[in-house]
Amino acid sequence: MATVTTPMLPRRVHNALTDLALVGPATLAMLCLIFVPAVLVAVLSFTDYQFGAKAFNWIGLENYVELFTDRTGKRAVFNTLYYAAIVIPCSMILSLLVAMGVHQVASWNKTCANIFRTSFFLPVAATLVAMATVWEMLLHPTLGLVNIVLDMIGIGGERWLSDRKLVLTTLAAIGVWETVGYNMVLFLAGLASIPRHLYEAAEIDGADRGWERFWTVTWPMLGPTTLFVMVITATRSFRVFETVATLTKGGPAFASDTLVYAMYREGFIYFKAGYASAITMVFFIFVFALTMLKVVVAERKVHYR
Repeated sequence: MATVTTPMLPRRVHNALTDLALVGPATLAMLCLIFVPAVLVAVLSFTDYQFGAKAFNWIGLENYVELFTDRTGKRAVFNTLYYAAIVIPCSMILSLLVAMGVHQVASWNKTCANIFRTSFFLPVAATLVAMATVWEMLLHPTLGLVNIVLDMIGIGGERWLSDRKLVLTTLAAIGVWETVGYNMVLFLAGLASIPRHLYEAAEIDGADRGWERFWTVTWPMLGPTTLFVMVITATRSFRVFETVATLTKGGPAFASDTLVYAMYREGFIYFKAGYASAITMVFFIFVFALTMLKVVVAERKVHYR
């Protein structure tokens, strides 16, 4: 009885089908969950669409003009930039110092290093809403521990979350506290990957002091890690939402209003989907531009291992 043989597919076609089977589901998910919604948001930003409405009008750039001319919109943009300007440099500097300290402690006592590492990483592992509630209790003007301690040492307490001049700086300080632990882990990974023989070579060349070793070996070799931390921190800073929504709700008098919270308020409280979409696009442009700027500028000074 004769057997029927199935012709084998060419290797190139077989490889293409294999690649399609592996990449196809993820690509389809990205198209459906990321790119298509992004295109829809971009289109809606040029309309006056409201959730539940059966029709909408094409209004061009009116939503964007309103965002940058309205007092509330300008305040949200300024507050976001101000918040990021504090959180990005402060969290990076503090996390690098903490990582270097923990890395040094780990060289003589790993148990203590693990305790410090866990303590600083706790804010990252905890729920931000729960941590924000704890901060609300700590910063209470009359019952909060912060003001009680300040009164004990002779410094008058402040209305940290209800004073228009202090509220945004207070939220930025909380943002630094939330970000330091995550950045510390990234810097620890970068410090652990620096070859020890580079420090020995630097010591032979005369760089035997801690500060000299840092500038000649540690800092240049942390270039890729620093660039990554910069981008991640910038993204987290621009999309601050949980602490604002839990502690201040953008108040008092929009003094702590940010782009992401304004997008939530306009879209899901006032149901102004078109205006909220415009805020989303401005947020995306800010993050993308800042990320590209940092990559272009920092890439020239990064030393890859």
